[in-house]
Amino acid sequence: MTQAAQQAMTPDQAVKRLTDGNARFASGRSAHPNFLAQADDAANGQFPFAVVLCCIDSRSAPEIIFDQGIGDLFVPRIAGNYAQADILGSMEFATAVAGAKAIMVVGHTKCGAVMGACDNVQMGNLSTVIDAIRPAVVAVPGFQNDRTSANSAFVNAVTEENVRQTIAKIRSDSAIIRELEQSGKLRIVGAMHDLSTHKVTLLN
Repeated sequence: MTQAAQQAMTPDQAVKRLTDGNARFASGRSAHPNFLAQADDAANGQFPFAVVLCCIDSRSAPEIIFDQGIGDLFVPRIAGNYAQADILGSMEFATAVAGAKAIMVVGHTKCGAVMGACDNVQMGNLSTVIDAIRPAVVAVPGFQNDRTSANSAFVNAVTEENVRQTIAKIRSDSAIIRELEQSGKLRIVGAMHDLSTHKVTLLN
């Protein structure tokens, strides 16, 4: 990704580049970029076109599932893909300073952090992660017979709600990002990565 290409790209084009890349990955047609050559090209400057906030899960690595290379993405990762102040600051740098045109918040199926939040697990510093995700657990209606990690439908519903709440927090807690979005310079979207099908689906 060059500076000229980044600057010419629209927010909608940035999102499409991500979804097109996932389509290649999910169908087994990844471009397999030459990472060493890309690392050499990016050594003196970087111009990523998007920020992907995602979970630390080893099965959901954005550069791979979106078929992107070195220098293409900013990737803040945290269990449960929620947006604390440090993450917000990082995304402000990525967008307002470094020029990224889109923010995608990506949850995934079978998320261990979300499953822990469904069961209200408390363990050391992990409790901070659980407490951050618990509002999404509480917000999901229904599932009266089984609101635990054993219910995959409930876990997926909580994961999607957590993505939506994270986006709402990004907008509410970062005036910089909110203003970029309102001015049309940035697009913020939520998505779900299905570990079984490998497909990333945008949320409404």
